[in-house]
Amino acid sequence: MIGNESDNPRHIPRAHIYPGTPKLARTFSMSKALPKSSSTRGTSDSASAGPQSGTSDQQISTQRFGGRRAVGAATGDDWDFFWCDVGWIRESFDHFYMEEHVRICHFRNHYELTRKNYMVKNLKRYKKMIEREYGKHEATRLDFFPATFELPSEYHIFVEEFKRNPGSTWIMKPVAKSQGKGIFLFRKLKDITDWSKIGFVHRDTDDKSEKDVPETYVVSRYIENPCLIGGRKFDIRVYVLVNSYIPLKAWLYRSGFARFSNTRFSLDTITDSFIHLTNVAIQKTAPDYDPEKAKGRRIIGLGGVRVMVAKQGCKWSLQQLRTYLTAEYGYMETITLFRLLDDIIIKSLQSVQKVMINDKHCFELYGFDVMIDSNLKPWLIEVNASPSLTASSTSDYHLKVGLLHDVLNVVDMENRIFRLSGSEKRVGGFDLIWNDGPVAAPDAIWESGQLPVYPTNTFLGCYNDRDIQLKQLYRSLEKAD
Repeated sequence: MIGNESDNPRHIPRAHIYPGTPKLARTFSMSKALPKSSSTRGTSDSASAGPQSGTSDQQISTQRFGGRRAVGAATGDDWDFFWCDVGWIRESFDHFYMEEHVRICHFRNHYELTRKNYMVKNLKRYKKMIEREYGKHEATRLDFFPATFELPSEYHIFVEEFKRNPGSTWIMKPVAKSQGKGIFLFRKLKDITDWSKIGFVHRDTDDKSEKDVPETYVVSRYIENPCLIGGRKFDIRVYVLVNSYIPLKAWLYRSGFARFSNTRFSLDTITDSFIHLTNVAIQKTAPDYDPEKAKGRRIIGLGGVRVMVAKQGCKWSLQQLRTYLTAEYGYMETITLFRLLDDIIIKSLQSVQKVMINDKHCFELYGFDVMIDSNLKPWLIEVNASPSLTASSTSDYHLKVGLLHDVLNVVDMENRIFRLSGSEKRVGGFDLIWNDGPVAAPDAIWESGQLPVYPTNTFLGCYNDRDIQLKQLYRSLEKAD
């Protein structure tokens, strides 16, 4: 599965049917395992075209999902929204006809941004274009990803770079795996030359007659000076929703989280995954990991400001992280950091805008993973096409349920109910940050003194009063009618 995290939705229902819609006419399917069927929404040549009909009453488990009626399995061929995995896009998209209103949760060639090697290739190409058209100074704004090479195709180029930086630490990652699988660090070229004899090979098949197929990896300069909190390394997860590439229209979610390593950072050893990898799938195997245990720290920042923050399951919310950074490093330094984060998101999307196959049926919820160094410079690590929806703690559950609600609100499948005008700059926890150009913050925000963290309409890490905002939005839409 390309660029895909584990997305076993233990707490997330697989289908949504909204109140007031008769005869199950509007079915929202959220499924990972795809039964074999065709769909009345069009014709299909694929055996796995979409949700399957014929589900018995005993197979359907109905429960409440925050006011939306949820059904535990797809209830027929008549569906309008499909939360599919990337495998379905790869295998079935070209064989499937969709009516005007149908929506699915991936773009056709999403991998241009979410596969590690393609992401770097597109960023390098975009940087060269910016340098050619606008000069070297403007191109430096894309210096937010470490020196990275694709192996084995760029092995000799990597060796030259390696020799120019003796003693540096490098990190190897397979391009099509997630959850920290296959990742390791090294400092000596001998380590990789010995490993390359066996490491570049797929052995996923039992057919001995097939030749071994080289597996693609990326090798990147390891960030040796990460920003530490409590002596521990962390990265942050930011959610971005794109519902069009032509023109580019992107929404940034206010909430997210920072993922911490379970062990204090040290470069004395490079083989301990609990030190160097922040993936929850890795950290939850630590002997003392407890997803519900909150660890509080009282922090005295600049100006004697006291801040109490709590870490749950090796995670902080982005609101907690921003509070800490403001207390520790100061208001303006934190504002600058978050502006750089916004720049990373916009420029990453622009780097693939011309190669992405735009489709009115498609949207994408991206999970951006960013690391911060000791100089408060953010570095893009990777972009996930299927960010994990599995909740690792109670607070994580509430974040992801709210996130999914707001994705559906922005996509606005049931527009006869919500009647979004298309001019909204905020829907729930999502702020519109780019709409064929930067989006200015509403005048009311500036007048209230609640300034955005970017000159445009972005509020990453700010208070997420999504329930209150949605009520106000619905009331304003009702008055407009």
